[in-house]
Amino acid sequence: MWLDRRPGQHPGSAAPPPNNRSVSPLPQRTSSRGPYLAPQRPGLNTRGSSALSLVSNDSSSSLLASAKKTNGSSLRQSSTVDDAPDPEEVLARILGQFPSTNTTQQPEAKPASGITEDDLDFDVDFGGLTLTELAGSDVSSRQVDNYKPQSVQDYERDKAKFEDLHRSIRACDDILSSVESNLTNFRNDLAAVSADIESLQARSEALNVRLENRKAVEKGLGPLVEELSVSPLVITTIAEGHIDETWVKVLAEVDKRATAHKKNAQQPQSKALADVGPLLEKLILKAIGRIRDFLVAQIKALRSPHINAQIIQQQNFLRFKDLFAFLQKHQPTLAGEICQAYMNTMRWYYLNQFTRYKQSLDKLKLHIIDKNDAMGHEDTSRRTTVLSGSKLGGAPHDAFSIGRRNELLKSKDQIAMSSYLADEDQTTHYLEVPFRNFNLALVDNATAEYTFLVAFFSPALSLSLISRHFTYIFDQTFALGQALTKQLVSDTYDGLGLLLCVRLNQHFAFELQRRRVPVVDGYINGTAMVLWPRLQSVMDAHCESVKTLTSALPNKAGSASQAKTASAAPHVVTQRFGQFLHGVLALSAEAGDDEPIVSSLHRLRIEVEAFLAKHSQAQLGADSRKRDRFLYNNYSLILTIISDVSGKLATEQQDHFESLKASVQENS
Repeated sequence: MWLDRRPGQHPGSAAPPPNNRSVSPLPQRTSSRGPYLAPQRPGLNTRGSSALSLVSNDSSSSLLASAKKTNGSSLRQSSTVDDAPDPEEVLARILGQFPSTNTTQQPEAKPASGITEDDLDFDVDFGGLTLTELAGSDVSSRQVDNYKPQSVQDYERDKAKFEDLHRSIRACDDILSSVESNLTNFRNDLAAVSADIESLQARSEALNVRLENRKAVEKGLGPLVEELSVSPLVITTIAEGHIDETWVKVLAEVDKRATAHKKNAQQPQSKALADVGPLLEKLILKAIGRIRDFLVAQIKALRSPHINAQIIQQQNFLRFKDLFAFLQKHQPTLAGEICQAYMNTMRWYYLNQFTRYKQSLDKLKLHIIDKNDAMGHEDTSRRTTVLSGSKLGGAPHDAFSIGRRNELLKSKDQIAMSSYLADEDQTTHYLEVPFRNFNLALVDNATAEYTFLVAFFSPALSLSLISRHFTYIFDQTFALGQALTKQLVSDTYDGLGLLLCVRLNQHFAFELQRRRVPVVDGYINGTAMVLWPRLQSVMDAHCESVKTLTSALPNKAGSASQAKTASAAPHVVTQRFGQFLHGVLALSAEAGDDEPIVSSLHRLRIEVEAFLAKHSQAQLGADSRKRDRFLYNNYSLILTIISDVSGKLATEQQDHFESLKASVQENS
């Protein structure tokens, strides 16, 4: 019943069926469970014989195989071998032998080997028919797509389609051959590039090795070659080049090679060392000559009128300080002469400048405070009738009032008055104004000069030698400053002005310590030795004047009528002492207990207290109550004047007069 449906099969043939199973009513099964094949579901078309013939077309397969072999492709040809069992044999094992419609003898089917549980679980779709019904049913009812013999017309009609497909396959094969050729060429190119990279890497490693070897050789031979050669550029620069930073660098190179040549001179010399030695000596001599001319020209520029020496020092000396070091090293005698010439020039420069400045300060108008301004000097025009609690500052030129004079110590303006302003100034000043301006300018210039000397001459010269050079430059200028100080304080009785000068001098000393300029300490100490004795002399004069005033009073007590007409208002000496004490305390807020002004102020206070006690006894002796009121008013005035000052010394004085005031307060 199956063999009659096979196309092109002779009825009497007993040959096994071909591998193509497209005409079988059951689909092929590739599972490893058993040899069963599931039947085709109704309504689904099986693949036609033409599609199967295309897949298994021998001509196309041979064509593709031949094309790939021609192109030299190494791709393997794969083919599918249909090794599924024959469906007739499967049904025969399941159903047993069944009669055949064909009279031709068929070979006996082998008995079934047995059915396992896996075979029983296999689900086969027979379209709702039992196996008996399926076997006995008409083939036309079970087979949807029956094979029909192909006619000549059908063959002719499909021939063009197959030829087009064949051409398409050929075109695809050509394209694949071209792609394979391109890929092969690309692979060859990659191989060539890889070989080139390997070659470059090998060359790079070789070059690195050569470079390291050359560096090692250069490191060993470089210094020796430099010591044995002098470039023409160095010779031209030293001989003819302009003196600037580049010239200084070339000079340092020549100095370095000359030093190395001297070290090598102790060893056996080669011909190269013998040849380079005279050349280096000539270069050094040429450099020394040019350095000498350059420094002399700069020193001459310092003597030009209206020249600022600090500008030349900064721009022309400090920029080329290595020149003097080179000169000191190779020609110390000439370096000493250059240094002496510079010191003489600056000695003249500072003396000339400060002499002119002193002349300008001498033109300032100053208040004249002489012995007539002593505290105990009798002057009826200065008597006052100030009541208790009042405070009079006095006139601006009052010798006993500090006023705003101590603002010089607090001023942030650290610029000295210029000579032009001093010549044009018509204001009357106290003695501390010219003292401050002259010494402020002197300290600033001394600081600048010492800083320059250290920067320019060190380390060629020692600091002790530089200090001696500084003293040589400024000794006449310092003498001029001390002469000005003596001129200002020699005849004055301005105790507050003298104390102000002392405080200014101390301020200059602190500033010099901060700037680290110790070479001016001698001048500062000399100025202090001028100021302190004169201040002590003025304080002694005040004490003597008050003492003289006390001695002039009568020793016996005054009469009752005299006491009745006498005033209990503070005395003028009390007013002067209070203002003077206020000024001294204001200027001594941070002073120590060991200063001479402390003992002098104590002696002056004793003399004033003695004067007040004797004056009250001589004028108001008959009226003890009025006498105590007089003392109370005087002590109150002093306390009122000094109440706004602070400091240790001020506190002591305030406590002292508070105790005196309390002692006479009960009877007043």
